[in-house]
Amino acid sequence: MTLRGQRDNARELRIDSELEQYFVDISVGCPYGLERLAVYHQAVFASMGDEQLGMFLANGYRRNGNCIYSMRCPDCSACVPIRLRPADFVPNRNQRRTWKKNADVTAGIAPLRMGRENLDLLDRHLRTRFPEGKSSAEEYYTGFFISAISRCFEIRYRVADKLIGVAIVDGSSDWLNAVYFYFDPAEAWRSPGTLNIIHLIHFCRRHAIKHLYLGYVIEEVRAMRYKAVFKPHELLLDGRWQTRSQKPEDR
Repeated sequence: MTLRGQRDNARELRIDSELEQYFVDISVGCPYGLERLAVYHQAVFASMGDEQLGMFLANGYRRNGNCIYSMRCPDCSACVPIRLRPADFVPNRNQRRTWKKNADVTAGIAPLRMGRENLDLLDRHLRTRFPEGKSSAEEYYTGFFISAISRCFEIRYRVADKLIGVAIVDGSSDWLNAVYFYFDPAEAWRSPGTLNIIHLIHFCRRHAIKHLYLGYVIEEVRAMRYKAVFKPHELLLDGRWQTRSQKPEDR
């Protein structure tokens, strides 16, 4: 590990022990479809500053509405927190190709909003990804996206006037947290998930943002593996962020 990495781990990986009194463990079925018990270690907060939320992110926690959680699953460590240092990112051949073929896509920042256009797009996305229909688009916004503990906003992707994708993002001057991304299933040929992460990397570079948090990478779940293709990246393993670099053949 570099000296910079050692300093970051020493500074970041500290959770005030007094905060632990607010956390409880909730047992549920695995939200990623694995046949095992999942345990959310979670607490709900009324307010939180950028520095405190950044501390939780640096410790591998995620945000769901006003809830902060991490996974404490028995006999399973499949959910591995992943983040990028946008300044160090080097795109591979496929990522460069994806960026080029989406030259007609524009991206704009907007406030978090449950507009009809957004809800219709999210409904189409959810019907394709989760055909069993457990949650509606409105429930995703009210229960998952809308937050009083972060500065949350949207990045909307369009081709001409057509909305094809929306990224839900928490932001600060030091970090960006990718909360969720949904897109038009008819535009899957564009590799919209890859396009979104590349755009978030460029956004971070323009604003000198140090870290981009991508949530969890899960090797056993195909839809959660693609994040690890972005390199170099850092994985939170054994209590410290460890760098995984690009191999020459990946370029």
